[in-house]
Amino acid sequence: MPQSLHHLVPKLKGGKGGPVVLLHAICHKEIHAALSEADLARSYATIEALRAHPRLARFIDWVAKRPPGFLSRVPGGRRARQR
Repeated sequence: MPQSLHHLVPKLKGGKGGPVVLLHAICHKEIHAALSEADLARSYATIEALRAHPRLARFIDWVAKRPPGFLSRVPGGRRARQR
């Protein structure tokens, strides 16, 4: 199962050298598909906050029902870029 490190505060928003968590790769991709760097820094800089986000909570419930080695593309596509 591929894993990757997620900076709880994005590096571009001051999180370089800050706390990181090890996540399943598709979970990490879903976080970045659902939330902007600014949103992550401002409101979702903890595991608890990430788990409470509605899209991420649905994804966690969905992926928990898959076999341990499950790999998939991120459903729902990337978030719309805000200008």
